[in-house]
Amino acid sequence: MKKIAIIATLVLSMATVFIGCKDKRSPGSVYMPDMAYSRAYESYAKRDSSVFTMDPNDAGHKIFFNNRPPAGTIKRGELFPFNVPNDSNGLLNLSSLVTNPVPALSTKDSLETARLFNINCAVCHGAKAENNGPLAPKIGGVKSIVAASPGYSDGRIFFVMEYGQNNMGSYASQLTREQRWKIVHYIRSLQPKAAAPGTTTDAAAKVDSATVKK
Repeated sequence: MKKIAIIATLVLSMATVFIGCKDKRSPGSVYMPDMAYSRAYESYAKRDSSVFTMDPNDAGHKIFFNNRPPAGTIKRGELFPFNVPNDSNGLLNLSSLVTNPVPALSTKDSLETARLFNINCAVCHGAKAENNGPLAPKIGGVKSIVAASPGYSDGRIFFVMEYGQNNMGSYASQLTREQRWKIVHYIRSLQPKAAAPGTTTDAAAKVDSATVKK
């Protein structure tokens, strides 16, 4: 009896091995099919037109899926959208109501932002944002950022990078929102520092040196 049980066990074991190795492409028995075969839409899988649709008018009969994120959502870690409209009111008025959501640049951030500025902005505006980049003479109409930006709010500077202005195109596709806001900080760092109260300016020094003492 004991020998029969051993032989039966060996036969069943061998049968299991052969059956399991018969087809390496087949998973055999699946304990939890919902885990093995996903019912979710696979990104690169061929879409079944009888099940999915990109037409919102047909959404009641099929599963509507257009590869776009739900309206009003943003990806993790992304800043809120810049909702100022691209018109004269948005440029001159509404943009000034938007404050820079990015904190002041650290030393590390400043170096990285300077690199981004040199890649994307300095070719026209120059490394110091004084409209002396190599392409400025060829394009024409390039503004000196350091001369104009003191009178602009952070939101207005961002507005120009978001939508573009005159000969300058939008940089929304080249730079993330966070990078563009950091460049606003970097532009502020390029602006000439205001003289401290009581400090003699260069012009005043020249006048004093030219004054003849009686």
